[in-house]
Amino acid sequence: MYIPKHFEPGDAAGQLFLKSISAGHLVSNTSAGIISTFIPVFYRESTKSIVGHLARGNQQWSLGTSVEALFIATVNDAYISPSWYESKKEHGKVVPTWDYMTAHVYGKLVIHDDVEWLRNQVSALTDKFEASRDKPWKVADAPEDYVAGQLRAIVGVELEVSRLEVSFKMSQNKSKADLEGVIAGLVQDGKSDIANKISEVRPLDKK
Repeated sequence: MYIPKHFEPGDAAGQLFLKSISAGHLVSNTSAGIISTFIPVFYRESTKSIVGHLARGNQQWSLGTSVEALFIATVNDAYISPSWYESKKEHGKVVPTWDYMTAHVYGKLVIHDDVEWLRNQVSALTDKFEASRDKPWKVADAPEDYVAGQLRAIVGVELEVSRLEVSFKMSQNKSKADLEGVIAGLVQDGKSDIANKISEVRPLDKK
């Protein structure tokens, strides 16, 4: 992935971003060509791998994979209007762009067709997303025969991470005045969460 120097978050921030990944596109080169599937995942630090599952009917797992697969996760992305820039009033030399935080994760793709591995995977995935709820739902809450049927319908996938590329393109290359305009514009558009992320990546007190 092409990453300009000013959009590199550094190794520590990149690792934190990797651990926060919740979903993305799993891309692999199969005998039928390149296939991509959007799946929910979690990062398992003990094995340094991204873990998820595919529908058994999805040919991505059954047609064989390349030596290296790719997982792409993108969050906090938004259109940035040039009308938000203070410099538009000064010289008009502005254009639209798109801000985002993205990770390209490369590694060997391992297939797991084992019911206990799958049960552990879906339980861990469920626990991750239910953790913030007052009464978290657990896999064990569903009837066992129903769960068994659901597990038979999926296949586990594990990307053993060998290479990580992370880009935080969050208007770091803009002036303080332009950045203030971007943040105000995003807030006005109802995207305060992205505005807050931009402020974290590039504090306003930085010129």
